[in-house]
Amino acid sequence: MSSRIQTALHHYFGFTELRPGQQAVMQHLLDGHSATAVFPTGGGKSLCYQLPALLLPGVTLVVSPLIALMKDQIDALTARGISACRLDSSLTADEYRKVVQQLKSGELRLLYVAPERFNNERFRAMLKPIQIALFAVDEAHCISEWGHNFRPDYLKLAGFARQFGAERILALTATATPAVLEDICRLFEIKPDCAVSTGFYRPNLNIETTVVEASERDRVLLEAISRNPPGPVIVYVTLQKTAEAVAQRLADAGLPARAYHAGLKDDIRGEVQEWFMRASHAIVVATIAFGMGVDKANIRAVYHYNLPKSLENYSQEIGRAGRDGAPSVCQMLVCPDDLNVLENFVYGDTPDKAALYGLIDELFAQEPSFDVSLYTLSARHDIRPLVLRTLLTYLELAGYLEGGTPFYADYKFKPLQSSAEILSRFKGEHRNFLAALFRHAVKGRIWFSIDPTEAAVALQTTRDRIVQALEWLGEQQLLEVKVAGIRHRFQRMRQPDTTEALASELYQRLIKREDAEIHRLQQILDLVTLDGCQSNALAQHFGEQREAPCGHCSWCRRGSSELPPRRAQTISDTFWQEVSAVRQEQTEILMQPRLLSRFLCGITSPRLSRSKLTRHPLFGSLENVSFMTVLSQAQKSI
Repeated sequence: MSSRIQTALHHYFGFTELRPGQQAVMQHLLDGHSATAVFPTGGGKSLCYQLPALLLPGVTLVVSPLIALMKDQIDALTARGISACRLDSSLTADEYRKVVQQLKSGELRLLYVAPERFNNERFRAMLKPIQIALFAVDEAHCISEWGHNFRPDYLKLAGFARQFGAERILALTATATPAVLEDICRLFEIKPDCAVSTGFYRPNLNIETTVVEASERDRVLLEAISRNPPGPVIVYVTLQKTAEAVAQRLADAGLPARAYHAGLKDDIRGEVQEWFMRASHAIVVATIAFGMGVDKANIRAVYHYNLPKSLENYSQEIGRAGRDGAPSVCQMLVCPDDLNVLENFVYGDTPDKAALYGLIDELFAQEPSFDVSLYTLSARHDIRPLVLRTLLTYLELAGYLEGGTPFYADYKFKPLQSSAEILSRFKGEHRNFLAALFRHAVKGRIWFSIDPTEAAVALQTTRDRIVQALEWLGEQQLLEVKVAGIRHRFQRMRQPDTTEALASELYQRLIKREDAEIHRLQQILDLVTLDGCQSNALAQHFGEQREAPCGHCSWCRRGSSELPPRRAQTISDTFWQEVSAVRQEQTEILMQPRLLSRFLCGITSPRLSRSKLTRHPLFGSLENVSFMTVLSQAQKSI
């Protein structure tokens, strides 16, 4: 270990030794190279950027989708005397100003942001003069289109890192298959010999797969929890209502159990997480919303009440058990009927062909330079926001469109001093400009509203000058500034031969992604029925080769398992008559087979939400029936 790393490690973090892989990653960064860290959950990825941030001149920009992780890490760093902050929508105006001041003054060592923050023109303008010593990207597998959690915003991060002159990049993930790791290194321009992977096999995790009937699942879970030694436990479920129901059943049995899911208020989720972190014996029944950034070393068991979505999700979730190295249980209760709900989520993302055709027609009917509201596009064409962003990213990558800096159409400001007091600080042209700007703003009861583009035309200046003036006045605490109405700029680079052909090509690409997600679900079942060591198979999925059986998975203890067939699914004529009646009432919306199928399977869409059909008694009435079965019935009934 180099003396610089050794000194900082002991001084700031109180450690004398590094975990496997950390030394190699840090040394690559300190030598001026970009690097990748592929460590298992709990393997110490965050130290790989936290420590170099203290040794490199400039700020370390940490991009992470996990707000809870940001908060926890910042609290821990601040307690050690390290200057670290985050920028997100939860900050007050005063908190935002303080972060900006620390960044501009050079006082800040680490700044945490979500990938979506780069859509903010204020943020991008603020970064331009800043020295970014290290651009760290957490959950880097999201950059790969064929990864298990693709996020289109991630595809643009490599470009942003170059645009802002980042001196080196660190890509971090716990779940990269060899193909995804190759994508990460290619897109972030990381040399293969700077990709450090420490392996996925954990000898203290006892992997169990137990085939159960749905009616027996609660009993099996209770018996498993009672049989194992007391300790912190996570039970993963698919649906929010399942989390509530299972937590209640465990509590009724005298166990300390609470539910956690995205549908709870922020303060309740925070309370549950803090309770779990403090307790020596606590059970959280949660959707996948729980666990990201939860650093609790002594979790003794992770149960999957419902099937996980993929081997990547499964590996990440069981990786939260036994970080202290002590034996821990990872038990999956396998019920093939769970596939219906999981498949429905996958199929529900794919828009109707007609919706996709309408979107492409609209985009290529625009002027060569145009801007759009993604919210409006999503609602008008009934395409989920994440799917819409993915489609636009595809169009950019294929060279049809080029995205520009997003901007806010609406600015509001509240003077913190009188206009006369503010103007008295300026002379000449600056004073005249601000006076004209204030006169152009429309006064409400408390806030003034202004459209910077419109104001720029009226004042014969540039939009950038108006935005910069408002930002500066906000930083000086002369105004409180709010923004809204984000719009995305695009430049059309080339026209497709036909919009129909392009829409068809994009539709087939979405179907290909749909097939890939369904295949991931099948990989879970293949692991359950595997005639071989399950621990080794899981490690091999992530590129780690092991020869000797682990001795502590279900196959090693009792051999392979068989799955019962999924239950035959039928929809009664009586029920479909009821559906037909509702369809006649909502002809404009529910006549499309895929949208009707979403409605019956309980899958939201912009159009269903806007029409308030998600509150209808029949919404979700077939959530336990295969989406493709419902779609087939809907197509026959046209």
